[in-house]
Amino acid sequence: MKVGYIGLGIMGRPCVINLLKAGFDVTVWARRQASATALIDAGAHWAPSVAELAAQVDVLISNVSDTVDVEQLLLGPDGVASTARPGLVCVDMSTISPIGARDIAQRLAASGVAFLDCPVSGGEVGAINGTLTIMAGGDAAALDKVRPVLAAMGQTITHIGDSGAGQVAKACNQIAVGVGIAAVAEVMKLAQACGVDPAPVRQALLGGFAGSKVLDVHGQRMIDDNYAPGFKAKLHQKDMGIVLDTARELGIRLPEAERVAGLISQLVAQGEGELDSSAIARLIWQQN
Repeated sequence: MKVGYIGLGIMGRPCVINLLKAGFDVTVWARRQASATALIDAGAHWAPSVAELAAQVDVLISNVSDTVDVEQLLLGPDGVASTARPGLVCVDMSTISPIGARDIAQRLAASGVAFLDCPVSGGEVGAINGTLTIMAGGDAAALDKVRPVLAAMGQTITHIGDSGAGQVAKACNQIAVGVGIAAVAEVMKLAQACGVDPAPVRQALLGGFAGSKVLDVHGQRMIDDNYAPGFKAKLHQKDMGIVLDTARELGIRLPEAERVAGLISQLVAQGEGELDSSAIARLIWQQN
């Protein structure tokens, strides 16, 4: 299969490298060709436009910022739908609105194009190591067709359900991570208030029921006071906005998600949106 890739950021670049290592013929496009230079040197091809890219591949992967970006790339003027051949499978690895994903899938289907919403978890490290967790929504046959492609980038590929279901799973993931970060920050706060070193507390908790990836990775970040981004706060803010917008449309309340979303928004408002979102620990420690 010929693979196209759009979105060459901190997640997209290592994903393309892993696709090339797996032997796939990969063509890329980005708004700035300079961002693709290293990938072209590694063996990827360059497409001068989205429309030209879509016309020559069997699978097209997008990994961009938000719902409107995905809509523009796939359905806008000179976008993917304008030149795609019937049978093309679009795999969107962005984090977007579940409702938006369903709408995009329906509109692409009219052109004979399958759409899979496949958001991921695992961050930049997972992208580099090819160990991403991929949450897939959409047609099962389309997923089976592209599974070898996804397997070059991810270790766990789960078909969640129909279109939009992958994004629902990702929204749930972002709640669990955000609330988990807040819980770990409170663990550190209590330990320090009691005059106990939080580092061995973290180590002890990792061996019991409280053990988690969040405690492991983000707990260490808090101990080191090092918030170099694995996942930028400004992106987590966008994702939590999707969570809360979806909850409002469904008429439900998610009070813990609301609290964490507020902390992340406060962090971004302070000009620290480029830090890892676990930097909300500093805000929690400052609270009485």
